[in-house]
Amino acid sequence: MRTASVVKVMMLVAYLRQGEVRDRELRESERALLSPMIRRSDNTAASTIFSRLGREPIEELADDAGMKHFAYSSPVWGRCRTSARDQARLMRRFERYIPRRHEDFARRQLNSVVKSQRWGVAEAKPKGWGLYFKGGWGRGIDGTDLQVDHQVAFLDRREQRVSIVILTDSSPSQVYGNETLEGVARRLLRDLPR
Repeated sequence: MRTASVVKVMMLVAYLRQGEVRDRELRESERALLSPMIRRSDNTAASTIFSRLGREPIEELADDAGMKHFAYSSPVWGRCRTSARDQARLMRRFERYIPRRHEDFARRQLNSVVKSQRWGVAEAKPKGWGLYFKGGWGRGIDGTDLQVDHQVAFLDRREQRVSIVILTDSSPSQVYGNETLEGVARRLLRDLPR
């Protein structure tokens, strides 16, 4: 499926892994792009980061994470292609791909998505678990009003970690897509200890 905005997680990780970034503190100008790209799903910030990165760092991350179905797309980042399995691999071992100095920053972004975008897995999260996630949504690529609505996430509690990725296509509306995400997430997470 096309990634829509869930590819922004890959963009965040790829940016933090770059040689000129990995061994230093982030500049305020970088934080001013990366934070809204994740927390508010800011597309302008994402386009700036995407153009700064180029193809190689994103594809390198996909290779390192064992993503077998990821396909880069330019100039429209939201048209990259992926599978739920690929994204679940990345989310399950999220910190493995990020330099230690940037782990807290990256986790904080995924943990502080704005309230207006906290649906689906955010509504289904069991008590006692931390949630780190990103959503992606929009009209279908066929030009119809059918929607894609995705979420990539990991939940953790003490030494336990669960990754969950739900990719939907052809929803008649975003409300329908959001409800689908929540219903699927509730079923997948219902047996987690509370």
